[in-house]
Formats: sequence, structure tokens, C-alpha cells
Amino acid sequence: MSRLGLTQLDAVLAIARRGSFRAAALDLGLSTTALSNLIARLEAEVGVRLFNRTTRSVSLTDAGRTFVEKVGPALDDIHAAMDTVRSQQDVPSGTLRINAFATAARQIMAPLILEFLRRHPQVHVDLVTEGRIVDIVAEGFDLGLRRADLVPSDMIAVPVGPPERHAVVAAPSYFRTRERPRVPPDLLAHDCIRVRLPNGALYRWPFEKDGQAVHIDAEGPITLDEASLARLAVLEGVGIGFFMEADIREDLAAGRLERVLDDWTPPTAPISLYYPGRRNPSAALRTFLDLARTLGRTGAPLRRRGEAG
Repeated sequence: MSRLGLTQLDAVLAIARRGSFRAAALDLGLSTTALSNLIARLEAEVGVRLFNRTTRSVSLTDAGRTFVEKVGPALDDIHAAMDTVRSQQDVPSGTLRINAFATAARQIMAPLILEFLRRHPQVHVDLVTEGRIVDIVAEGFDLGLRRADLVPSDMIAVPVGPPERHAVVAAPSYFRTRERPRVPPDLLAHDCIRVRLPNGALYRWPFEKDGQAVHIDAEGPITLDEASLARLAVLEGVGIGFFMEADIREDLAAGRLERVLDDWTPPTAPISLYYPGRRNPSAALRTFLDLARTLGRTGAPLRRRGEAG
């Protein structure tokens, strides 16, 4: 094993966890070809095949399963030892992997992530945005970013902004010929931009007023799975859309979109970074969390270096 290193071992565990060379390669920041070559070298070294591979699936062989069972705990100990050493660094360095949903990522990009990189140029941030909620430990992330009410109970949460709101909007041109909805059920007589969730289900628009909760199965001419595409459709007057307020705030201010049912969209839980409890977080993670807590306390963009206090 002297010619092999942690990268090869991490690769085996990533493929076993994800069940796919392509997905594991993305997690590891490698090309699929490079990952295949790493595994081929490892299999040549140990003298057995670790994976059964077809064009459609990847699974562990019996030898591979034994390998993962033996190597996994030892590799956890090695990474824990490395984290202990990194925690003693004076200068933050290395890579921080963050999993987030797109709207939240956009909100913290400038005030937190880019500001952190300006202050700590030796750190690389790997930000992955997706709608599904993942197990950040199992999938190799240092941090997750979700609404506070979606953070797993066994994680430590750090709020990084004020409570958020939804917004129901349409282009002024849409309302020239259509009566504005006054209560959520009125939406059933309108063209709405339908939203498909990562699990394939259609999103039911949630509303609440005076303790009364209502969910509407909005119907309309198009179904989309990405907020930026839904925004384009609404701007073109196709129908009414349901967004996080942060995604269309500038459109509202500029008059490109008009809001309805404002009194039915109360604030929701704030977005929060979350992470597993660690005795020895790396200097990069510790410093990033310190900056995040500052952002959470102020609720306003952090000053850049050189700006007046």
C-alpha cells in the first residue's frame, strides 16, 4: 500500500457511498477518467476487484465490501487526526465544502463567502447548490445551508440572516386583463407557474394568516424546477409565480413585478449554516464560522477590508 494514499481510499468510500463513479468524481473534484484510473491502480495493488461495473450501475464486490468495512473506520480516524493538526494552524488554508439551496447561496455569496475569501486567500470554497437535503457528513461536506427549521436536530446551527418571506408576484402586463387575487383560493382561477421539487413532487404553495394555514395546488401553462427560469416566465407575463422574496426583490423595486397576497406570506425561519459538532475543527472552518456569526448578529453585509468603520 506504500504507493497509494488517502486519495485512493477516499475514492473507494465515495464510490461506495454514492453508487456512481460520476457522482463520486464530482464530490472529489476529479474527472471520471481520473477516478477510474485511481481505482484501477488500487485494484492492481490489492490484487482483487473492488467494484462490479456495468454501463448502468456500480456495486461493491464481496472483497470490496470487506475493504470498505475495514478501511472506513480507520480512515475516519486518520481524517480526525488531520483535522486536529489543521485546527492548530495559525493561517486558515485548505478547502471548505458547503452544500446549500440556490436562493440561500445567493444571499450569503457576497457578504460571507466572497468576503471570507478576500480575508483568507489560502482557503478554497467548494459550494454545491441543490434542492434536495443531503446528509452533509455522509457526502463529505463541512457545512450545510438551509432554513433553520430544516436543519437536522443533531447539527449545530448558525443563523446568517433575518427571517425570510415568500412573495407572490406577476408582471404588470398580466394584471392588466386579470383581477388580482385577494385570498389564496383565488389563485385557482389564474395561470400560475408550477414548481417541481427535487423529489419529483409538485410544490404546493403555502400561505398563512391569523393562524390559518392554506396550501394551494397552483395550476398553469408551464412547470419548472428552477427559480431563475420561473422568474423569466413571470417577467414575460406568462402567469403568477411564488418565490423567495430575496430572488425577486430588485424586480419589485424596479416595478417589473407586482406583489399580491402580501398579508398571506408571513416571515419564515431564517437561513442557517449547520455542521456536526467537532472537537477540533480546522482553522478555515473555525474562522468561517466566526465570520458567519458576525453576519448573523448584524444582519447586514460585512465591511470589506479598507472600508471605514
